[in-house]
This record gives sequence, structure tokens and C-alpha cells, in this order.
Amino acid sequence: MKNNLMVLGLVIMANALMAQSNPAITSWLQNTTQTGNYYKSGSSVLVPNNILVNCQSVDYSNTSVYVTTKGIPAYPTGPFLDGNPSIAQNQNAIFKLPLNPQKKTGTPTNTTGGNIGIFINGVALFDYRDGVAWNSTTNSPCGGPGNAPCPGGMNGSNWNRDAIVAERKGFDCAKGHPAMGNYHHHQNPSAFKLDLNVVSDICNLYDADGLYVIDSTKHSPLIGYAYDGFPIYGAYAFKNTDGSGGIARMKSSYTLRAITERTTSPTGATVSSGPPVNASYPLGYYREDYQYNATTAATPDYLDEHNGRFCITPEYPSGIYCYFATVDDKWNSAYPYVVGPTFYGAVNGSKVQSIAEAVTNYKPTTATSDETLIKANITILPNPASDIVAIQIDKAMQSDVYIELHDVSGKTIMTKQINQGTTIGYFDLQAVYAGNYIITLSDGRQSISKHVTVVK
Repeated sequence: MKNNLMVLGLVIMANALMAQSNPAITSWLQNTTQTGNYYKSGSSVLVPNNILVNCQSVDYSNTSVYVTTKGIPAYPTGPFLDGNPSIAQNQNAIFKLPLNPQKKTGTPTNTTGGNIGIFINGVALFDYRDGVAWNSTTNSPCGGPGNAPCPGGMNGSNWNRDAIVAERKGFDCAKGHPAMGNYHHHQNPSAFKLDLNVVSDICNLYDADGLYVIDSTKHSPLIGYAYDGFPIYGAYAFKNTDGSGGIARMKSSYTLRAITERTTSPTGATVSSGPPVNASYPLGYYREDYQYNATTAATPDYLDEHNGRFCITPEYPSGIYCYFATVDDKWNSAYPYVVGPTFYGAVNGSKVQSIAEAVTNYKPTTATSDETLIKANITILPNPASDIVAIQIDKAMQSDVYIELHDVSGKTIMTKQINQGTTIGYFDLQAVYAGNYIITLSDGRQSISKHVTVVK
């Protein structure tokens, strides 16, 4: 009996140590109190949706982690100005992901429409597609809402539409939108307004945060996991796979083909004609407009055909295969955006109806909020700033953080709030004069101040 108890104790200790050290267990933003908001078209007033945001529970076994979530982010959602009648709705989802991901041997698994992973805030990840293809027989779109079915199904189409290009008008400020209520991101989940080249004006009236702020000077945070269990990072990482070389933007090895008509596949094979290359259907409008460059992929800061690489990261100092949310030099989303068009690993993740094995519940270590603020890495960017400044905390707070913008005399110019479970706050500086200012972060007990310069 004594030996059995010792073995049981060792198992419990091993599971506890795994939870403390495995980022696939510890990285999720958990919340059981805060609810979300959304915008209605035509109004900048936030409407409560009364749905819990982020993830509500994380459970794990020796082989799997289970993330329970409503699928609603802490940042506001909507509106979706392309005629999408849906709003972000409660998904009551449980995502199951492998804790020991493995490379897929043989033919890689294609990504599919719908969920292919999950971000750390419980929001679903989709691949590049929007479910619409081109019917060469009728010379018209097929599949997707409002279109005729594709002959042979979507998998039989030679020309599959790219959601990021075709549905840009339907993305909210955080670059997300719902499919039948399932709010998701196809791309880098950082707000449009923070890109160096702003390609959407949706944030002008319907302000929102996004999951993280791009910072070209630091390794981007771990932002999610794909269904094969491998982690997803933001746009910047260590240049070299061994963690050396400084910080660099991770670049896609896919480039647009130099074609003037859509009659061949990326391999050069003749296929059924697609739509003409013109202003209505520009290059990049379809996934098959891109081709993979294996030579480029051999360069340290370029990614492979799955949009990832094996490398060292802050969370995985021994190295692991990672996907990256790719952007171009203006921080606009770059194909294939996150994962795809094929997975690197064996796909053992999915949505499940229930947890069918014995699991341990993981509860994050909760420090007092002043200790969290003291230990947090707080970034003000850009600095100097002109139109907008973002305040990013490198870890999700366990309580609300209040931020204030003061002039040098101490006068309060603006106040905002970084909600529990989120990491980003903003000040709109368009009506602020040039000069030096102070940004103060506080939880009501402990305050931290940062300087920012406003230029005009």
C-alpha cells in the first residue's frame, strides 16, 4: 500500500510539474467574470453581449489539453460591413489539443475550411479561405452563402478565394469576423489601425484592440496553437533558429505569380480557367495566385511551406516547430497568414463535445496585481507617436489596469482601461498637441509611469 501511495504521489507531482512548465497548458487567458461587447453598424457605442470572454477552463491529461471557451474575445467585435448578418455568438466550445505534437510523416494534411486552431483568448483560427471558389463552366463564383454549389465540391475547384483580400470590408477593427456566429481570425490578430500601412478605416468609428501589438524590437508573444498542437507566434522572432541574430520579421516564402491570366496552377499545369486578372479580381484574390519558393525558405528568417520553422523561442528554449502570423514590411497580413495550406504536424486536435478522460484542472498562479505590474514588461509604441499610441503589457493582467495620459504639469488629458485578461490599451492623439507626456498605469494601489513624446 505504501509503495502504491508513493507511486500515486509521484504521478501527481509529475502532472503538476508538467502544468507549470508546458506552455500549451499555461498560456491560455482565463476569465470567469468579465463579459464582452460589440458594435452595431452606425454607432460607436459599445453594446454588452453578456458572454464571458477569453477561456473559462483549462484541463489536461498526460497527452491532451482541453480548453473550454465561449469563443468571445475581450476586445470589442463588429460591426461587419459586408452584409454579414451575424454577430459573435456563444460557442460553448471545448478544444482538444495534443500536448506532445509530432511531425506528420508522408503527405502533409491540408488545412480545411472552419476551425484549424485556437488563439490563447479562446477565439477560433481559420485558414486563408472564405468558402467561395470559381466555377469555370458558368464563369461565376460558387460555394459560400448566396452562390451556387461548386461542381465536384470545393475540393474540386482550381481557384479558391482568399478571405483576407475578398472579405476585408467584413472584418472588424481587430481583423476578425463571424461565420454563423463563430467569431474567428484568418490572419494576424492585431488591430488594423496599428499597421504601418492602414488598409481599412473600420477602426475610425468602431475602435478595438486585437490580441497583441506588433513590436519589431521584441520576440512576438505566443498567440495560439494549431490543431496539430504546434504553437503560433506573432510576426517577429529571433532571426536565427538557434535564438541568435537579433529580432527579425518572419517572412512568408510564398510570392504572387507573374501571371496575366488564370489558366495554370502554381505548379505550371494547365487547369480550368479562372476569372480574369483585373481590378475586380486582382492578383492575390485567389490562393492559387501564389507559389512557394523553396530557395527562399532556406534563408534564416523565411518560413517553410507550412508557414513555420523549427526554432528556439522564449517559451520553448529547447526549440519546437512554430507557426508565425506573417505580415509584410508594412505589417499588412501576408499569405498564408498563419497556417497553411498544409499542416506541419499530425492533426490530432479538434472541437469535442465533452472531456472523455481523467484530467487535472489548471488554475493560473495569481499574484497580487501590484506585483504583476512591477514584474510586467510595459511597452509604449510608437514612441515618438503622432496619431495613436499603444500601451502593451507583456502578460494578461488578473485585474483591470487603468491608464492615464498626463501633460508635464500633471493635468489628466485622457483616461482608458486595460481590461482583465487583455494586454493592450490605446490613446488617440489626433487632438493632442506636440510635446512630452506621461502615461500612468495603475490598479488603484500601485502606479507605474512611462514617458511618451507626441510629434505633429
